[in-house]
This record gives sequence, structure tokens and C-alpha cells, in this order.
Amino acid sequence: MLLKDIRDYQILFLGLFLVLGIGTRDWTLRPELIGVAIATSLATQWIFSWVTGKQEVTNLRSALITSLGLSLLLRADHWTTMAIAAAMAIASKFIFQVGDKHFFNPANFGIISALILTPDAWVSPGQWGEEWWYGLLFVGTGGMILQRVGRWDTTAAFLGAYSLLEAIRNLWLGWTWDVYWHRLMSGSLLLFALFMITDPRSIPNSRIGRVVWAICIAGLTFILRNYFFVSTAVFWALFALAPLTILIDVLWLAPKFAWQERETDVETLQCNVSQH
Repeated sequence: MLLKDIRDYQILFLGLFLVLGIGTRDWTLRPELIGVAIATSLATQWIFSWVTGKQEVTNLRSALITSLGLSLLLRADHWTTMAIAAAMAIASKFIFQVGDKHFFNPANFGIISALILTPDAWVSPGQWGEEWWYGLLFVGTGGMILQRVGRWDTTAAFLGAYSLLEAIRNLWLGWTWDVYWHRLMSGSLLLFALFMITDPRSIPNSRIGRVVWAICIAGLTFILRNYFFVSTAVFWALFALAPLTILIDVLWLAPKFAWQERETDVETLQCNVSQH
């Protein structure tokens, strides 16, 4: 039986990645920090929903997704750091809004907040290594979600632009192509491209807007990584260019994404299949 809400698949897959990472990659990840991230995210979502009167109080899926994303990417020595990251992540959805739409990716905002506000937070972009089967798993699961959400264009534009820039640099420097593939075969890069940059509630509404926006993020990521040697370039690039969504939505008008509509689409598809 198919799950009705697309976010249920996200929760399932992110939870699977977390278990897989702990079991196969020997992560130094303490279970209590995962618990802190989940509890803080859910509590913050409930508090802000109650204070603002938002209907999201009855649906905590997005908060759970954010907490799993933080657990996958962020590392900390103290539980207070993870609590700050989770609280800031969820709060950003309610504070930074234009036209009832938040423009910061919650997990990304939480990561950057922890890096800025605390002394013991860090992100390990190479934590997944370069084994090919991780890439296949991420592409397969992420592709299933993106096909249903309809945001493949964002991932394709980001990866296409970033890969092209890295290829040009590789040719310019005269490096062998194994160096090029080494820079691209990163599990964290794929997770970012498939699960973070494609958040339908915080990215531009129009297809052309999403493509332009993703290419800009790819360009800034390339600059930060290769000329300023920032290992966490993708996260800083997304954070810096997130407000650009506001301008893009004004330039290219399109309907705003709503999870309820997608849930209805899934239910309609199921009914059609059962009738045939």
C-alpha cells in the first residue's frame, strides 16, 4: 500500500540513511543528540504553530524531516548545540516569511546557525566516502520523491552547472579525470542536491526560476570551494542565496507549492489505478 503523504517517504528514506551511516560508516554520532534534535524540532514546531495559530500544529512531519536532516549532516560535542540548531531551523520557517512562504531551508538554516553561534559544531562533507552504491541509493530514493513532487529540474540544474564548472577547471589545470570524479562522487553532495536544495516550500515556484536559482547556487558553491577553500561551500551558498527566492517569485509568477494538493494528486492516482 502506498503512503499517502510524500513526506512519509522522506522520513522513511532519511531514517534509513541515518541507520545506514551509523552502521556502515562508523560515524561518531551519539544517539542522545539525535533524540535532542527530534524532540527540539517537534517542540519548536508545536510552540510556534500554537502561538501563530497555524494549522501545521496538527502535522509535525516537516519538523521530523528537518531533525533527521540535521542528524545526518551536523556534528556537535554538546547537546545544547544540537538543540540550538533544531530550534533555529524550525523558527526560521515562521520568522522569515514573505507572502506566507518561508525562503530559508530549515535544516540549512539550522546548520549555519550552529556553525556561527556555537564553538563545537561542524559538518563533514566527506562522511559518506566515495562508494558508488551510496550514490545509487541516494539517486534512487531521491528520484522517487522528486518525481512525485515535481522538482527534478532543480537537482538537474544544480548538478549540471556545478559539474560543468568543475570540468572546465579540470581541463584548465590539466588534471586527470580521476581528480574530477573524485570531486563529484560525494554522498553529501548528492544528499544536498536531492533532499535539501529541492525543498518545494522554500525554493522558487516557477520552473525557470528554480533553474536560474539552482545555477546561481552552483556557481557560488564552485567559487567558495575552489577559491576560498570552504569545505562546506554548498551549505553557505544555499544560505546566502536563499533570499533570492523572493525576487525570483516576483519576476516569474507561478502557483505556490502546497503539500495538500500533492496528497490529493496521489489519492486520485491511487483511485484511478484501482478502477482499472
